[in-house]
Amino acid sequence: MKPVTQVLVVSADEAWRDAVVGGLNAAAERLDNPYGLRALSCPCDEQALQAVLSTDTKGADLQVVLIDHGERQADTRQRERAVRTAQQIIEARPELSLYMLLEDDSDKLLVEQLASDAVDGYFFRSEQDFHGWFRILAAEVAEKADTPFYDALRDYVAQAKDSWHTPGHGGGDSFKGSPWVGDFYDFVGEEMLRADLSVSVPELDSLLHPTGVISQSQRLAAKAFGARKTYFATNGTSTSNKVIFQSLLAPGDTLLLDRNCHKSVHHGVILSGARPVYLDSSVNRHFGLFGPVPQATIRAAIEAHPEAKVLILTSCTYDGLRYDLKPIIALAHAAGIKVIVDEAWYGHARFHPELRPTALECGADYATQSTHKVLSAFSQASMIHVNDPGFDEHLFRENFNMHASTSPQYTLIASLDVARKQAVMEGYRLLDRSLRYARELREKINATGAFRVLELDDLLPDEVKDDGIRLDPTKLTIDISASGWSADELRDELINRYNIQVEKNTHNTLTLLLTIGTTRSKVSRLFDAMLRLAKDRRPPLTYGRMPEAPRFTRLACLPRDAFYEAGEKLPVLDDSGLPNAALNGRVCCDQIVPYPPGIPVLVPGQVIEPAIIAYLARLLQTQKSIELHGLALHDGEWHLRVLRPEELTALPCR
Repeated sequence: MKPVTQVLVVSADEAWRDAVVGGLNAAAERLDNPYGLRALSCPCDEQALQAVLSTDTKGADLQVVLIDHGERQADTRQRERAVRTAQQIIEARPELSLYMLLEDDSDKLLVEQLASDAVDGYFFRSEQDFHGWFRILAAEVAEKADTPFYDALRDYVAQAKDSWHTPGHGGGDSFKGSPWVGDFYDFVGEEMLRADLSVSVPELDSLLHPTGVISQSQRLAAKAFGARKTYFATNGTSTSNKVIFQSLLAPGDTLLLDRNCHKSVHHGVILSGARPVYLDSSVNRHFGLFGPVPQATIRAAIEAHPEAKVLILTSCTYDGLRYDLKPIIALAHAAGIKVIVDEAWYGHARFHPELRPTALECGADYATQSTHKVLSAFSQASMIHVNDPGFDEHLFRENFNMHASTSPQYTLIASLDVARKQAVMEGYRLLDRSLRYARELREKINATGAFRVLELDDLLPDEVKDDGIRLDPTKLTIDISASGWSADELRDELINRYNIQVEKNTHNTLTLLLTIGTTRSKVSRLFDAMLRLAKDRRPPLTYGRMPEAPRFTRLACLPRDAFYEAGEKLPVLDDSGLPNAALNGRVCCDQIVPYPPGIPVLVPGQVIEPAIIAYLARLLQTQKSIELHGLALHDGEWHLRVLRPEELTALPCR
């Protein structure tokens, strides 16, 4: 399918505007036009912004905006309005290419003072070289649509070279004709297997030291996502977080971290040898959901720890809650603290104004994104974005190489290249569709009477109600309390009867994730299933309240020190089935994570108190759908690994 690309010509001078549109479209007919460029006309006022935000394009995608700065003798306010329009357009959709039409170089100086970061190029309005302008605009679109790594991979596979290198399946030849595994060849496909190559192919560059097509693709990604530098990761955002930690933190350095962070962040604490200050998250106790850390807590931690090097936060959370990051980052930077934002669930935000600002736009030094979660990359494919003015690229590269595989999966890299291209070229339209579907599903699900999609006020814990928290509308959390179904029953019914797999559930909610891959048919099938289940409603259940997670206690030693000791294993329950009092005051060696929601209740080095033992015991006894990661099963009973007294005595105390 050939794309259709719009070029919007914005000018208050109707006659001049029509001449430019006509000239560009005539050039499009005569010249090579692989991207289907066509020019459209718009006055230089609020209609321009409306046109940029419109998705009623009949299959076309807007890529370039030409704004006429006006004639010198034109009203000054008109010329200022043109620059203001440019600023508004690029603020709404930074992925668009913006060109200004000027009278002469003195105009250029004025425009650059007001909107230099937004403008990609200039034309002089008096020249009216429509063929020349068209070629430049076509080249601009071609650059945005370029996928250097994917193109090189596809071209190499098409050359059908004999493989005398890894991997051992030899481009799929080991599967062919096999009575035992030949079906795998058919299932995966020839092209995918031929594209599974190795570092023995120099044309495909090196992920560990890119100088060719991977480097080019990463530069395009940096421009698309608003970063100074972008790095592709094939080990997921989990590894990306650890790489940044080891780059910024030396053993003993202090960092401030949201206790709600992904477990990879807590693993990064162990690996880096850093001294963590854990910030307790807010909690919605009714629905068993963890929210952001209150701003007051963050502010107090920054004031109490002037030695802190790093602050890391998760925005948005698994349930779609996102911080008001600008004031938090400004506060951290004023104290000399670098800010990392885990945007694993928010990598799409750059490409729709309803979802912005992103962490980088708010001033974050680093952002990690799971491009595979909400955009079109393959699983495990992630990006690390860097805007740190003091970035040490050599140190970062050494740490990156320490974690990354020397045999990366090239199709993952290609998927990152393609996902970036799609986000830039059609992300706005696809995300706008997803947001529209989200609004529609909210209305339809609420209309069932048995299910209700929770709004921001429902999800927010009281302690963050005034913190400017916003909700990502593409994440729907459904309250099932009135339906009479248990969450486990409802989840199983959806998958077994209706072939619908939800993202996650708590004891009384289901979570749905809408992405750019959400279709009208999927929306229809989901609503039909929810409507049928609503008709089969039962008497409302009395849900067992989730035990409240105890607050963080204190660290007796660095997490890394506790983790690497042998320790001893003690049972969580005593011989009578009660919380084991022998654990009181002991120091945990492992990270204990109830899942869902995946928030550590204990981290290595943390002192265990009676409330924590009671919490774990209650989870084991009453919450059968909750997994407890980090416990050891020994002789049929769950055990905690704790430091022996002599090990604790030998360790440096906190």
